[in-house]
Order: sequence, then structure tokens, then C-alpha cells
Amino acid sequence: MNPALIVALDVPSAKEMEEALERLPDRIEWYKVGLELFCAVGPDILTPLKKRNKKIFMDLKLHDIPRTVANAVKTAASHGVNLMTVHAIGGRAMLEAAAGAARESANPPKLVAVTTLTSLNEEDFRDLGISRTLSDQAAALGELAISSGIDGLVTSAHEAGVLRKKFPDALLVTPGIRMPGGDTGDQKRVATPSFAVQQGATHLVVGRPILRAEDPAAVAEAIFADIKSAP
Repeated sequence: MNPALIVALDVPSAKEMEEALERLPDRIEWYKVGLELFCAVGPDILTPLKKRNKKIFMDLKLHDIPRTVANAVKTAASHGVNLMTVHAIGGRAMLEAAAGAARESANPPKLVAVTTLTSLNEEDFRDLGISRTLSDQAAALGELAISSGIDGLVTSAHEAGVLRKKFPDALLVTPGIRMPGGDTGDQKRVATPSFAVQQGATHLVVGRPILRAEDPAAVAEAIFADIKSAP
């Protein structure tokens, strides 16, 4: 599988999304719709993407009781999303319910489980009472998710190498992607596109570095080039 660039549409309105789409090259196949945009507009926000024949990554990080999550997966599948997130920490019953709901859908989306948010570091883990290291937490929750029928994992590129060795066939979605010298924003564990690919990432998520650039298309092309440069 060739690594895919997913542009995160982290904007507050449909108008700003449309403006972003107009400025980006058509070769971008994947777009992410997250909580901010989905809560602002609802499922109708997916229509412009489907009209452009784009693949949709719905990133709502589902974490609730098993029945609720299963029903949310079924509803999302009916809207034609291709990839969506659940929280691995939701537990085995929730993960299995989500995986089962996806399989039973007419157009099953792939599911990826969030192991550890890239905005967290080990100091945050101590605040949360988690004694595992970031890598150990990612591996443990990854094992739980994959053994529950989930297709892949969302992880920092810094944990991706360990997870790729442990789960050779899993999708690995890596947020926190920045070009060298780029602003890290609220991310604490960032990596370049080529590093993420070297570590085994299959999907690289980039939002603000592209959307806030003076020339978003040029930044996107630079990221494609960096992905291609990975050995």
C-alpha cells in the first residue's frame, strides 16, 4: 500500500471547507472530518467530499457503551465514510461491537483505534495515573484493538515502528505530521512525513500546516515529495 496523505479539514464551517478544497490539488484523495466541523454542520458536511469522489476519514473518536458505538458506526457507514476512529481505551466489548457493526454494513468502513493522543506525553500520563511508557501503552492498547477485530491504529510516528513490527498487516494512521522546522502547534510528538513512512505509517494526517499556509497546494506537494523520498 502506498502511504496516503489525509488532509484534516479542521475548520469551523462549510464555507471554509469549500474554500480549502478549492485551493488544494485534486491528487489529494483523502480528507478528514473531525469533531469541530461535524458538530458545526452535521452529516451534510460529507456531501461536497462525496461529490468530488474523495475518501472520507471521519475522526470522531467514538468512546461510549458498546451499543451506542455500534449504532454510530452503522450510521456513519450509511453516510459513505471510508475510515473512522474509535478509542482503544473503550475496552474489548466496545471494540468488538464496533468491528461487528462495520462488518455488517453494506459498505463497511475501516476502523482504526486511537492508542494515545499525540497531544499527550509521559508527564500527562503521570497526571492520568498511567504508569506505562508511551510505547508500552500504545502496544498494549494496540493488541487489545487488533485482537478485537479493529483494522488498524492511530498512533504517533514515534510509536509506529514498534506497532508495525507487532502488527504487520494493520493500518497505521499517524497525526502530528510536520515538515522540518514547522510549527508544532498543540502537538507534543511530531514527525516528518518521510520518518512516519519509514516507521510503517499507511496514512499521514496533516491539517494546519497545509490549511494555514499561504500556498496550501505547494505545501501539500512538498509533503507528497517527502513521502516519496522515504527509503
